[in-house]
Amino acid sequence: MTLTTSNVATGTDNNHYDYIIIGGGIVGVSTAWQLQQREPAKRILLIEKESKLSQHQTGHNSGVIHAGVYYEPGSMKANFCKAGVAATKAFCAKHDIPVENCGKLLVATNALELQRMQALYKRCSDNGIEVELLDATGLAEKEPHITGLGAILVPSTSIVDYSLVTEKMAEAFCALGGEIALETEVTHLIESSEQINVQCQQQALLGHSFKGLNYVTKFLITCSGLMADRVTKMLNIDTEFQIIPYRGEYYRLQPQYNNIVNHLIYPIPDPELPFLGVHLTRMIDGSVTVGPNAVQGWKREGYGKVNINLRDISDMLKFPGFWRVSAKNLKTGLIETKNSWWKPGYLKLVNKYCPALKVSDLENYPAGIRAQAVLKDGSLVHDFLFAESPRSLHVCNAPSPAATSAIPIGDYICNKVHNKNLRPALDVN
Repeated sequence: MTLTTSNVATGTDNNHYDYIIIGGGIVGVSTAWQLQQREPAKRILLIEKESKLSQHQTGHNSGVIHAGVYYEPGSMKANFCKAGVAATKAFCAKHDIPVENCGKLLVATNALELQRMQALYKRCSDNGIEVELLDATGLAEKEPHITGLGAILVPSTSIVDYSLVTEKMAEAFCALGGEIALETEVTHLIESSEQINVQCQQQALLGHSFKGLNYVTKFLITCSGLMADRVTKMLNIDTEFQIIPYRGEYYRLQPQYNNIVNHLIYPIPDPELPFLGVHLTRMIDGSVTVGPNAVQGWKREGYGKVNINLRDISDMLKFPGFWRVSAKNLKTGLIETKNSWWKPGYLKLVNKYCPALKVSDLENYPAGIRAQAVLKDGSLVHDFLFAESPRSLHVCNAPSPAATSAIPIGDYICNKVHNKNLRPALDVN
């Protein structure tokens, strides 16, 4: 089954639903699929503005099934990730989706990183993750092309194609009776005591014209990623965050280096920074990518080298949290921007643990965009963030490892929806 066009009827009576989910990334699709399993008699619609699912964060990541090494014990990220590893692998096994259990090495290259490595090792223990400490000799035995003073081996880390996972979830959702509207962009939301009116514009099947289309739902769930703040504003929900886009730029190694590493190779991260650093990632197609960095994005959905969107820039410049977070991380931001344009600087971040690579070995590869929720005081939201109205629930921040955790996140959202004890408002059957 290939999901490429809207399969939704447009008659007035058929546009009434029990639930509508906005967002065709892996979190939105997982939620729709699980909600339809729980309530098979309900009419559920998933709305996505692109012509295919998983066109943004889900389809622009490195495909890692994370073990949960970095996350604060007891946090939603830690709990979701631990449950997500098992759930994702079980889903992939059931649906014949290829998974490579290659493991991950976090490599320390200096004395400071060795200290941080010990703290990270303790966090793994606190999170109940099976890991192994390696000295320089043990590291060299496992990875002859990697140089370091020591490493943490995380055997349970794996890789997968999350776009394929999302497609299989969508197929399961539709097989249960769920409906998907592609090329359908939400423009207005109007909430009353009994329902939410979802006003959209839908691309016509022929040509490039658009037509207005209205849906009505008893309850709305949004998993809008890069547009999460704008969707909550449509319902006048009072929130303290705004989405700030950060570009993660990658390179891919030339094919002769596809076997340069046996595991995923990560640096020991700086705990003061929200990003994990440039790493070598084995991809499920057999290639090896280098990245990502983290540079300021000036377009929320800008995946090219130069991307400008005046509305996105204006929204950022008007938001006090943008100026505060930029000031706090000014030095790091300038270095990342320099390395974005100067490939030798980017390569230097890799050479500290993989000295054999040269500038000419790095080929261009598509970038990703991280939808980072930032508060007005400039604080980065590191964990999951939700907002609510009487008839809606919004995923405002779904940080990495959201793809790994998509199934337990979807389960959590379903539980929150049911706990609101909605009274029947529409007779849609």
